[in-house]
Amino acid sequence: MYRLFRPLLFRLDPETAHHLTLQSVRLAGALPPSRWVLQALFNAPEKPVEVFGLKFKNPVGLAAGYDKDGVAVRGLAALGFGHLEIGTVTLRPQPGNPKPRVFRLVEDQAVINRMGFPGLGAEFAQNQLQRVIDGRRSRGAPGKARLPIIGVNLGKNKDTPLEEAADDYVALMKVFAALADYLAINISSPNTAGLRRLQGREMLENLLKAVADERRANTSLGGRRVPILVKLAPDLLENELEDALDAILRSGMDGVIATNTTLDRAGLRSRLRGETGGLSGSPLRLRSESMLAQILKKLDGRLPVVSAGGIMSPEDAKRRLEMGAALVQVYTGLVYAGPGLVQKIIRAV
Repeated sequence: MYRLFRPLLFRLDPETAHHLTLQSVRLAGALPPSRWVLQALFNAPEKPVEVFGLKFKNPVGLAAGYDKDGVAVRGLAALGFGHLEIGTVTLRPQPGNPKPRVFRLVEDQAVINRMGFPGLGAEFAQNQLQRVIDGRRSRGAPGKARLPIIGVNLGKNKDTPLEEAADDYVALMKVFAALADYLAINISSPNTAGLRRLQGREMLENLLKAVADERRANTSLGGRRVPILVKLAPDLLENELEDALDAILRSGMDGVIATNTTLDRAGLRSRLRGETGGLSGSPLRLRSESMLAQILKKLDGRLPVVSAGGIMSPEDAKRRLEMGAALVQVYTGLVYAGPGLVQKIIRAV
């Protein structure tokens, strides 16, 4: 079915197409009959996996960036994902970078984006998640059986100085620790000026110490110890990667997401290859796999790793899991293969 719709979607501006599909999934998830149809169409066998203390019904998740404000959780859940990562959410609403800011590189099966964390802010996303939780309770659904694991990807506002970035992340933790199953610290987007500097040893140690202290205080007051993951860039040099992983381990974080988008443009054919922003899709596959292998070797089983970036087919996902990834996440693969990719991956792994 997606093969019929894709040519029409690809005639639209990429950001317009994204908004259209997101709202369609949102509406389909809001109405029980259409939600049941989606569940029937995208039904897949459960292949449970336990990672950082959470039980996932399967290892396939939606990467951050698709549902930035958490508006389509119920519809996305019906597509078979084992987890959904909403966001990146910032503390305050912000418009992001000027348009146009998303570009399809069809010849390369890739996307370049320079969105810059546009979103309606933490309060809006908090309300969206609270409605999902309240709706689940009102229907008498036991536990979280009808929803996948939900993570929230956190980022700093563009106008927050790097020296004060920890304040944003700690404030976001206070909002979402009780609502999300896990949190992801996004310090690796290339589209917020200076953000990737937070991956440096000193800045990252200071940031993660503040995050760890907040979690410790929250737990001591009776709160849940929410798992926290750190999302890294694929462009780190070996010494930079070692510094980042050392900071993650020393601060007691629970996992790593590898990787975000890349600034590399090697081998691209599209005339749009000169656009600035983060590159995702097929050209990221080898770089992301290489980074996954390095991280797994350096961590040596001490933390689980979630693999993202360049997963365009069931074979790609299966290879990442066989390499040692605990979970996989897709996004750009959905743009080119459609939502049926999730079901195909689950059946293949």
